[in-house]
Amino acid sequence: MISPRLTMVAGACAALAAPHGHYGRLFETALATAGAERWPFERARLQLIYGERLRRDKATTEARGQLTTALDTFRSLSAGPWVARASAELRATGLSIGPGGATGTATGMAALTPQQQEIAKLAAAGLTNKQIGERLFLSPRTVANHLYQLFPKLGVTSRAALRDALNQVK
Repeated sequence: MISPRLTMVAGACAALAAPHGHYGRLFETALATAGAERWPFERARLQLIYGERLRRDKATTEARGQLTTALDTFRSLSAGPWVARASAELRATGLSIGPGGATGTATGMAALTPQQQEIAKLAAAGLTNKQIGERLFLSPRTVANHLYQLFPKLGVTSRAALRDALNQVK
């Protein structure tokens, strides 16, 4: 007979190796292992991995549940690098992570990826798409696509409004 901890870890390995569409049941079974709460770090790692996979498969709501639980556990264990990883995954789902641990829908600059933030700053400074592309090693068309995606996130419709929105953030 194997221990509950090993059962949970073996279930996690099976879930990781499972093809798309078949991993959910395996993750749930591993998380439901009797006695799994005795190993909070391992359980939180399993929830983090499950949440990452769900997020990549566009199951955002389910991913947030797993990731939030994992983040709470990592915080309670003072597992700094794991807190950072879980926070990054939660941000990737569109939630902002505050200093006190509060989560909410990302708005403003927090809703932008680092590359979008850089493009927004350069566009607000008056650079053209071609100039931004040369600085960031992107095509002007890619820069235009990023601007198209970030304008609604900031609630603006023009470069002038973008400059004003970024000045309000400062």
